[in-house]
Amino acid sequence: MRTLALALGLLCAPALAQEPIRPTIVTTGEANVQRAPDVAYLGIAVETRATTPRAAQQQNAEMMTAALKRLADAGIARDALKTTGLRVEQEFDYANGRRAPRGFVARNAVEARIDDVAKAGEVADLAVQGGATSLTGIRFELKDRAAAEREALRLAVADARARADAAAAGVGRSVGVIIKIEEARESVVTPKMYTMAVRAEASQAQTPVEAGFLEIHARVVLTVTIQ
Repeated sequence: MRTLALALGLLCAPALAQEPIRPTIVTTGEANVQRAPDVAYLGIAVETRATTPRAAQQQNAEMMTAALKRLADAGIARDALKTTGLRVEQEFDYANGRRAPRGFVARNAVEARIDDVAKAGEVADLAVQGGATSLTGIRFELKDRAAAEREALRLAVADARARADAAAAGVGRSVGVIIKIEEARESVVTPKMYTMAVRAEASQAQTPVEAGFLEIHARVVLTVTIQ
């Protein structure tokens, strides 16, 4: 029995020899960075109706081709255009609980990248003049989003460290070792979106478009020891 007790004592010894608990501080840091957008994305759509799907699609193709030609003349490159929606479907009228076929509608939607944000209003007007029946919206973003996000992250970490220093100083201590830095992954650039309506009669004045500023938000959680 004595030998067994001695053996159990030796097995338990490493478990009892634990490192002392180090006091820690956990702080949250946040930062907002504003940047002027340097690229715009304009949504253009053409909608046509006819008695047959072929006629609706043919009319749609002609109008969209004319609209895109206007954009090309304005300097919008082919690789700056992306089709975002294309469909042809039958429409119906409903009366007295019954459905009656009315004709066919063709819809084609394209997104145009505008590298010169100042020309966003001009490009929108040209698209309408060329044949677009609606502008689905315009959004502004940053070409180098990653750089702006990294700057916001750096400032958020600095904010968290400053808060940790203040907390430690409040109890007469100082920050020791940084144990962990966690980034909140929801930190993204929030692009601004504007909905634009097409008037029945085109105005001679250019459509005013204000890009404003984009706000990049970053948030981190910092864990440090105190000494």
